Amino acid sequence: MSMELFDSDAEEIAYYKSKFEELRTRLELILNNYRPVMNGEIYLSGEDLCKLLHISKRTLQQYRDDNILPYVQIGGKIIFRQSDILEILERNYINKS
Repeated sequence: MSMELFDSDAEEIAYYKSKFEELRTRLELILNNYRPVMNGEIYLSGEDLCKLLHISKRTLQQYRDDNILPYVQIGGKIIFRQSDILEILERNYINKS
């Protein structure tokens, strides 16, 4: 009888362990993708924007140099307003139909 209790407890422990790992994975995803809102705006780093647009850091630099993408520079840090990026994408959308 004690063996049955042990087997039952082991299954329950394994179940809770898997749920805990699932929760940990979800929390890591949220924390890695969380962007604080400042005055109703979300700001993205250059690295974030490169990942979203699938471009290199050099291409991002060229877009800034060519005044294609607006940005905010505070000291040496450059950030991009998400709403500006969405507006540029919408403005440059080409419908092939």
